[in-house]
Amino acid sequence: MNIEVIWEHFLGLLSKDDSIEHADYKKSAGIPFLYIYAKADSQQKELEKAIRHAAAASMKGKQLHSDTEFVRKEVNLYVFRHRFYVPQRKMFCCGNLCTDCIRLRSGD
Repeated sequence: MNIEVIWEHFLGLLSKDDSIEHADYKKSAGIPFLYIYAKADSQQKELEKAIRHAAAASMKGKQLHSDTEFVRKEVNLYVFRHRFYVPQRKMFCCGNLCTDCIRLRSGD
């Protein structure tokens, strides 16, 4: 799975949203930052909802999760720390009868 393809699909979906003029991302110190240039009447809540929907559509059918945190705002530029990641699986039984216990897995 190539994460760059997922980012391209994600940014394409974001750019099609009515509240967003342009979306781009850059990595700084290995951390991906999402830059959203919003239309004048857009609110942060609308943008966060658009990010959630675009991320969900981009991850559909893949074992990925996403995490988004608001960083800052300048006029119509919103910056978020956004990442796609593969969830970690438990590799051993800790004895606490967890719902995702490795003992309860059928032959993966």
